[in-house]
Amino acid sequence: MTINEIQDEIIAEFSDYDDWMDKYQLLIDLGNEQQPLAEQYKNESNLIEGCQSRVWLQADLTPEGKIHFQAESDALIVKGIITLLIRVLDNQTPDDILSADLYFIEQIGLREHLSPTRSNGLLSMMKQMKMYALAFKAKQG
Repeated sequence: MTINEIQDEIIAEFSDYDDWMDKYQLLIDLGNEQQPLAEQYKNESNLIEGCQSRVWLQADLTPEGKIHFQAESDALIVKGIITLLIRVLDNQTPDDILSADLYFIEQIGLREHLSPTRSNGLLSMMKQMKMYALAFKAKQG
């Protein structure tokens, strides 16, 4: 699936709910479905700067030239947010990630319903994922 197809799928899922309490619950449920991050990846170098809660992000380049992301957070809603970002960007090429317009964040109303610190954290997560894509693209030559 393309990044935009996945984003459209997420927009459709969130459009089933009118109330933001239900949308927060959906985020929490998504985060709870995420596989826990292996302890070896919960280290300082994988900790995302700029997040109020602790978020660890691990990225690996697959032999097919796609990036595989794994993450975990100690905050339920933040874990749901990083789960959504992974759902959109996981197993995509560095070029696709770098050129992606993550419009689903605005479309589902996420940014306007986050506190300023969570919004900053969201931006930090997206920036870190794009930085990994940039680094892997440079490695590929």
